[in-house]
Amino acid sequence: MASNHKSSAPRPISRGGIGLTGRPPSGIRPPSGNVRVATAMPPTTARPGSRGGPLGTGGVLSSQIKVADRPVTQQGLSGMKTGMKGPQRQILDKSYYLGLLRSKISELTTEINKLQKEIEMYNQENSVYLSYEKRAETLAVEIKDFQGQLADYNMLVDKLNTNTEMEEVMSDYNMLKAQNDRETQSMDVIFTERQAKEKQIRSVEEEVEQEKQAADGIIKNMSPEKQVKYIEMKTTNEKLLQELDTLQQQLDSLNMKKESLETEIAHSQVKQEAVLLYEKLYELESHRDQMIAEDKSMGSPMEERERLLKQVKEDNQEIASMERQLTDIKEKINQFSEEIRQLDMDLEEHQAWATLLLGLAAHTFNPLTEDRSRSVPVNLSTPPPPPRII
Repeated sequence: MASNHKSSAPRPISRGGIGLTGRPPSGIRPPSGNVRVATAMPPTTARPGSRGGPLGTGGVLSSQIKVADRPVTQQGLSGMKTGMKGPQRQILDKSYYLGLLRSKISELTTEINKLQKEIEMYNQENSVYLSYEKRAETLAVEIKDFQGQLADYNMLVDKLNTNTEMEEVMSDYNMLKAQNDRETQSMDVIFTERQAKEKQIRSVEEEVEQEKQAADGIIKNMSPEKQVKYIEMKTTNEKLLQELDTLQQQLDSLNMKKESLETEIAHSQVKQEAVLLYEKLYELESHRDQMIAEDKSMGSPMEERERLLKQVKEDNQEIASMERQLTDIKEKINQFSEEIRQLDMDLEEHQAWATLLLGLAAHTFNPLTEDRSRSVPVNLSTPPPPPRII
């Protein structure tokens, strides 16, 4: 029964001293007494307090809510429209664009001034860098001289620390002096040769200049047609030289690429096999093209038969003529062989008669022989036959 006598006003909030007009906590339920919000109440009636609105009398809002301003729900109702932040210009007229242009011009001017300052600073740094570089070169020369002196002093200290004799030091000095003298003489020779080469180059350049002047004089004395032709040929020559240089560069690059590829192929077994396969494919394609060309060049079967018969007849005639020539050659060979054999026989007979005559003459007219009556008679009535003349 005590629940029926509860107060219709909501319980005051005790968090931080917030009064009745503050936000009700989420855990507080609306009073279950006589105050009840009707579901069919008109839009102008009060509504239970939400997160931002104060609590009115009887737990309803004092502000009026429009149905069109309700937030989006799952059923697709339109939400509340929010305004743009800050004041916005309504009309973009000439003054607006002029102001925008002035602002951009001021930004560009500022950037240009900044770049000019950077350029001036860079120029100053560059001039300072050049002066420092010249000073560094002079200092580098001085450092090199000082390093040489330091090396000499270090060598002297080493000689003193090792108790080296004066004679050894003098021998080293004399050796270095002789070496320096030889290098000085070689440098003098090189300098003299350089002067001679420069003189020779100047003379060659003078000769080239004279030849150019003579060529210009010859060109001026030529007829206009020949001059025009000469100019055209000269232009063509220059173009060809440029093309030659370009092609030479391409050839050099291709040779370098070829060498790199060959090196790469030499270190790869798979690429070597691929190269062999490509070469075999190229040979097969060449053979295929050759067979296709032969097939295209071949005519009908009758024409091929006639061509083959004609070729056979020509070959037979050529074989018959060669056989006749071979027979004639064999006959001549036999004739020459017979003549050579007859000559050999005649030569042997003459050699035998000559040997016999020489022996008889030596035996007959020898003063040391005692009995000349024992000499063999020689029949001189039959002289040896003369040699045959072919």
